Amino acid sequence: MSDPHQPPDGANQTQGRAAAGITRRDFLNEISAAALGISGLGGMAVTVNYISPNVLFEPPARFRVGVPEDYPVNSVTFLRDQQIFIVRVAEGFVAVSSVCTHLGCITQWTPEDGLIECPCHGSKFQRDGIKVAGPAPQPLPHFSITLAPDGQLVVDKLSAAPRSQILKV
Repeated sequence: MSDPHQPPDGANQTQGRAAAGITRRDFLNEISAAALGISGLGGMAVTVNYISPNVLFEPPARFRVGVPEDYPVNSVTFLRDQQIFIVRVAEGFVAVSSVCTHLGCITQWTPEDGLIECPCHGSKFQRDGIKVAGPAPQPLPHFSITLAPDGQLVVDKLSAAPRSQILKV
């Protein structure tokens, strides 16, 4: 017969596997714990993203652009951060938007042609924003420009100015 002190054959094999490494049950438990941990971290990341504010930091709508002496007569100066042109004519100053009225592309001043041109779709504008050619439906908008008490030019992009308004300095 068999020896009462000897375990059955199946039990002997199980003990041998447990002593040699990880069992199948332990492996599945570890995989499950890892999957739950990863899911928990993903849930926490989504929650933190949901709770944190989605703030869009834009440049201020009212800003200083320097003193009148910074701009020579008959010049067009592009301010990239504010997306405007400061146009200095003999009569004074005009602030013109650099955003094309066709599809919102940023226009460029081309001194050789004396025009503000849209590089995307070919709209062309005079230095005062009036449309000359291209698909743009309207001229470039003008913004209010004033002189601050300290002598600096101040542009207000929230205040549209009529085309006839020129800041005389």
